[in-house]
Amino acid sequence: MIYHLKKIILISLVALFVTACQNSEKENKSLNDSKEIITEVSKEYAPDKRVAIFNIEAEEKKGKLVLKGESNLPEAISSLKLKLDEKQIAYTDSIKLLPSEELKDTHNAIVKISVANLRSNPGHSAELATQATMGTPLKVFKKEGSWYLVQTPDKYIAWVDDGGLEPVTEEGFNSWRDASKLIYTNTLGFSYQEANLDSQIVSDLVAGNIMELLGEQKEFYEVRYPNGDMAFVDKSSAMPYREWIAALNPSEENLIKTSKSLMGLPYLWGGTSPKAVDCSGFTKTIYFLNGIIIPRDASQQVHTGKLVDSTRNFENLIPGDLLFFGRTATDSTAEKVVHVGMWIGNNQFIHSSGNVHISSFDTSATDYDEYNYNRYLRTKRLLIADDKALINLKQSRVFIKEE
Repeated sequence: MIYHLKKIILISLVALFVTACQNSEKENKSLNDSKEIITEVSKEYAPDKRVAIFNIEAEEKKGKLVLKGESNLPEAISSLKLKLDEKQIAYTDSIKLLPSEELKDTHNAIVKISVANLRSNPGHSAELATQATMGTPLKVFKKEGSWYLVQTPDKYIAWVDDGGLEPVTEEGFNSWRDASKLIYTNTLGFSYQEANLDSQIVSDLVAGNIMELLGEQKEFYEVRYPNGDMAFVDKSSAMPYREWIAALNPSEENLIKTSKSLMGLPYLWGGTSPKAVDCSGFTKTIYFLNGIIIPRDASQQVHTGKLVDSTRNFENLIPGDLLFFGRTATDSTAEKVVHVGMWIGNNQFIHSSGNVHISSFDTSATDYDEYNYNRYLRTKRLLIADDKALINLKQSRVFIKEE
């Protein structure tokens, strides 16, 4: 009797062990399959982490598969869930869809200072990722302490502290966009408390700053900042935004003129304003001041426009073309674009490296740039139609309402 009882207990234990092993194998397979699907969806919907958020993980908790993380891509989350369902993988959904519910109805913001610093992480010691100038509309995804995770019109995602932006409701955002605007056109300058250059300065201003236009007083425009501050701007340094838009002509001559107006500007990693620029921030600023918003980084800009040259045949280039430099692809490494400049003709290009200056590909010239000649990759022409990566301000109402 005791022998049979022991035998039954032993068989039961073996069965439990086998079942546990099978369940464990099943759970491991589900977890591994889930991770593969997450990677697949991420590559499809968020291949560039600079412009999309898809931070999703799968983990096992108390024998159950849990999806956690956050994303601003509802279509990517839907695709992920569909693929998991097709594989008959059961899961608990703990994914946070951005914008965060904690923001309530302030999913928009406007840059309220001349130049706001946007960082890779929420902290002043974090890497400067990019900058945004006054009047730039931002999408707000979440808030941590005094820092906001935002997205610029060119879709770049980074963190900005509350000193740089003015959060607004949808109603407030629409009201701001519907208002008449003024754009500052001088490279650098100031606004004043009164219509007088000797009055108290309200703030500094840089080319491309956009404010609400309230009226005129003698030789000054009266303006309102995104945070409600009032000021006066000298008429000789600014234009009503619609007049500026109407007069835009991103010609070869104007692109050269804009680029040379920033000569000597210091290099700043992450800089994209007339205060200081990195290489791609410089080309971005040139095009923005001519009414075209281009992607942020050189490795993004290289995917825009039309290929003009990849063999150092500079005869086909025209002023305004962008030249890209870096490391060519090998059997074991991918191509790496690390620098960009703008062609200005006469075998010369202008770029930000140390400071904004002109270099030449003429071997007999005193400013011959052998270093960049040797790492030259290709040239692209951006002044063409129907490039979805470019925002033409004449056609896209980023700063003003639709007419």
